[in-house]
Amino acid sequence: MATMQVAVVTGERELFRGEAEQVIAPGIEGELGILPHHAALLTALKTGAMRIKMGDIEEDLFISGGFLEVYNNTVTVLADAAEHAEDIDLSRAEEARRIARERLLESKDDRERARLSGALERATVRLRIVETTRRRGNRRISGL
Repeated sequence: MATMQVAVVTGERELFRGEAEQVIAPGIEGELGILPHHAALLTALKTGAMRIKMGDIEEDLFISGGFLEVYNNTVTVLADAAEHAEDIDLSRAEEARRIARERLLESKDDRERARLSGALERATVRLRIVETTRRRGNRRISGL
């Protein structure tokens, strides 16, 4: 099967660099599926799960905003924040979700509610990614 080059980076580090047969990313207007030789594209990303597929292996990443560019059979993701599923601290994510829920119920300020809603969404997505990865098995694509 045809492949493409994929790189996922944040301001702090490179999370993935290698070949893939498919990339699924959380675009701001819905989930994006990118296959080899996709048309050129530049789009913003929202908080969500990103999957990089190679054969029967799927690499799950948490993405919190950023941009995705497809050009010349290369997918580049510049993420505001990102982490591998196995690097997510389950107890920390559960605690973050609990705290965000509690504070959201108490908050009266619109700005604070928006900030807390974002924190709740990030924690919930992290927990969902951990659950999905554990169910599927924790296999990684050979790449960075």
